Amino acid sequence: MESKEDVELLEKLVGQLQGLHTEISALSKKSPNDAVNPFKLKLVNKVLKTGNDVLGESYKPFEEFNQFDTDDTPSNSDVTMVISQYMEEAERFRSDNVMNRGGGQWYYIIQDERSDIRSGPPTKIGKKR
Repeated sequence: MESKEDVELLEKLVGQLQGLHTEISALSKKSPNDAVNPFKLKLVNKVLKTGNDVLGESYKPFEEFNQFDTDDTPSNSDVTMVISQYMEEAERFRSDNVMNRGGGQWYYIIQDERSDIRSGPPTKIGKKR
């Protein structure tokens, strides 16, 4: 990561993905094959665009997928599956960009150096860089 703003964008992305996943998964459990309404799809696509920007090519979950086609409305289960993959890659990206200072304290790495921005411990092992 290059700046504090990159960390803020990543943390915002993770929060948005988690929120969308919670909401769409609940819908998917009730009606997995129902189409996502246009309002929700617009929000999902906006978060996916941010995800593509933040994660870059190295961490983007699907090489040829950028967002859902609004003319071919996806089902709740389709959206849940894609959001899950973005969540996994966002966590891998976060895990690859934190370091331990000792004593169980984790900090984000900015420009290849430990910053003063605290983080949780990594949950994914192995750099994808």
